[in-house]
Amino acid sequence: MATVDETAIDPSDAYDRLLERSEKLTNLRMASMALGWDQRVMMPEGGTPARAGQLSTLSSLGHELLTADEVATWLEALESDGVTRDTGNAESADGLTDEQAAVVRELRREHDRAVDVPADLIERLTAHQAETQQVWQEAKAADDFERFAPALEELIALHRERAAAIDPAENPYRVLYEDSLPYLPLETVERIFDELREHLVPLIDEIQDRGRELPTPFAGHTYDEETQMALSEAVLDVLGYDRTHGRLDTAPHPFMSGNQFDARITTRFREDDPLDALTATIHEFGHATYQLGLPKDQYGTPLGSSLSSGVHESQSRFWENHVGRTRAFWELILPTVKEHFPHLEDVTVDEAYAAVNRIYPDNLIRVEADELTYHLHVILRCEIDRAFVEGDLDIVDIPEVWNDKMDDYLGVRPKTDAEGCLQDTHWSYGFAGFQGYTIGSVLAAQLDAAMREDLEVDALVREGEFDPLREWMTEHVHRHGQRYPTEELIEVATGEPLTAEYFLEYVDEKFRALYGL
Repeated sequence: MATVDETAIDPSDAYDRLLERSEKLTNLRMASMALGWDQRVMMPEGGTPARAGQLSTLSSLGHELLTADEVATWLEALESDGVTRDTGNAESADGLTDEQAAVVRELRREHDRAVDVPADLIERLTAHQAETQQVWQEAKAADDFERFAPALEELIALHRERAAAIDPAENPYRVLYEDSLPYLPLETVERIFDELREHLVPLIDEIQDRGRELPTPFAGHTYDEETQMALSEAVLDVLGYDRTHGRLDTAPHPFMSGNQFDARITTRFREDDPLDALTATIHEFGHATYQLGLPKDQYGTPLGSSLSSGVHESQSRFWENHVGRTRAFWELILPTVKEHFPHLEDVTVDEAYAAVNRIYPDNLIRVEADELTYHLHVILRCEIDRAFVEGDLDIVDIPEVWNDKMDDYLGVRPKTDAEGCLQDTHWSYGFAGFQGYTIGSVLAAQLDAAMREDLEVDALVREGEFDPLREWMTEHVHRHGQRYPTEELIEVATGEPLTAEYFLEYVDEKFRALYGL
């Protein structure tokens, strides 16, 4: 790396050099992300060995750039005495603005979490993740967890090794959790999960025991993939998805990939249910709005990067649930649905609204779950994740434990691995941080409540005026990038700390009305 003497560097020069390094790191990560998108969407099946090597090389180069001695020198030149590291403290040396201090804080955090991790471990981990993605796809298609287990066992060993390098004194699960949900204490998340479990389980039971039967107007028909894709494209046009900076494709598991210049989304189809692809498409569109709303002039810095998985999920869950599952949205979109599937001509708005919000605890798949039981899927996964990472669950027992928990929480038992523990791709690359899916829903409700103080949301949705909603989110969330730690961003955006109160009020009001309770 650098050979010049960095010992007496001027702070302003140090900041400029740090920004240059940050941009190089970002470019490497975006190249990796593009290769990952290609692997999951377009790459031929036989391309995995080369792709694993490509991704491994890029990760190694990024690791070298991040952990180089000069990065530590630049950071130290920019930090005042006594500044607390890795806590979100925004204090800085004299002369740094708040935004610059945030950049230094985030790059310090990244550097400290990487500097003691061996470069060869990063190479091995990245290559194995790429290989495991392909193994997962094959194992799921074959409905065979045993085919996936060896790759999974090696992957968890690599992640534990990395966690130990970052902080050998800390629980490995807590270390890995920090990858996805920085600055949001695990204890806060666990408290919210307890509140949700205590509230949602009785509500779901009450709906099943006393709730009226909701219509299923989309059932009993076959929906071809080509027309479903056309419908998804049409809905994206209505929502205002910018095709000059994005595209829609299909993948075994829907996801979004990109940055503020190129945010691509994927969906998947079920021939017996058009709502599955439609809600998945809207969900991933929500992720894309976050990426596309990040400041373009801050690309390459933490101020131009998304904050955490929980905040990201708040955007997707807002658009999926607080827009896409509203009656106002179905008043707007039902004619478009009927244009694509004329046999639905007699379906009413009330029927469509009820159908898209119907709960079905017998569903086995998280990404196809309704708005209430979804969180029991997440809680189940988090419990298995933690036990596995901490060594309290053997790999051979995962399918049975998964099925037992499904039975306990939802009263249904998967008959196959594909609809059980192999149902989604997440274990092909990492562990911990799955809490972000539920935290995102909780935050989405809190953001929705704050937005409704400023905007007539339902009226705007009914008229297809989505720009004000995106602009509100950009103003309150997107434009900040990583300027604020998670808990501070939530207070800046909504005026109060993260709370489950708005989510619980929202689901109570919505589902009690729907089910006549």
